Amino acid sequence: MDKQNRKAVIAGNWKMNKTATEAAELIDALIPAVKDADCEVVICVPFTDLVTAVEKTKGTNIHVGAENVHYEKSGAFTGEISADMLVDLGVEYVVVGHSERRQYFAETNETVNKRSRAALAAGLKPIICVGESLDQREQGVTEELVRMQVKIALNGMTAEELKNVIIAYEPIWAIGTGKTATAEQAEEVCAAIRKVVGELYGEEAAKALTVQYGGSMNAKNAEELLSKPDVDGGLIGGASLKADQFAVIVDAATKG
Repeated sequence: MDKQNRKAVIAGNWKMNKTATEAAELIDALIPAVKDADCEVVICVPFTDLVTAVEKTKGTNIHVGAENVHYEKSGAFTGEISADMLVDLGVEYVVVGHSERRQYFAETNETVNKRSRAALAAGLKPIICVGESLDQREQGVTEELVRMQVKIALNGMTAEELKNVIIAYEPIWAIGTGKTATAEQAEEVCAAIRKVVGELYGEEAAKALTVQYGGSMNAKNAEELLSKPDVDGGLIGGASLKADQFAVIVDAATKG
């Protein structure tokens, strides 16, 4: 099983953008723009937009994800959302361990693992984010760091659970900066992710894994990035907030 047999997944990460009213307008524009997509199309939206997104996308090829999830099923965790709450709404995917969560909200490799496992246990598909800072890249430790992040994130997961996991390589230095890893840099790290998964779960599991690139992927660079053999999709930030730009990326994934 290689790239042509893997599922390409283009997921929009809206971050803290769009009211429910604005979300409805954007989804109305997205539905016709991506209706012929040959890849999996996902929009990961703020908690306050989830009900709107699930309702609006019923009967379409757009799947809905959340941007975070807590690792406990319930309890005294003010402001948190459990996996069961998301599933009950009709959510299918969830972003876990985004660098902004790690940087601003003290997420650790260990909590990323706990959140991912809680998501899987409830039937959600986690999009697990890994990636290095500019300092770490310049120090030449990118591969070691990403290997560690992947190993800890997947700790305790079975090969069967891995089938519902996506790993997104997101170089921190390329998120929201306008900088983008070259297609070669993206391929190198996505291949390293697949390699470590192969060491943990075997070659067939590694070949079946969807590995996304995130980090300022846009309408202009998507086709080149997605043409690489180990880049199976994208976790899209700013470009996912504009239906026409997002549609170009979805189309590039179909070609890729």
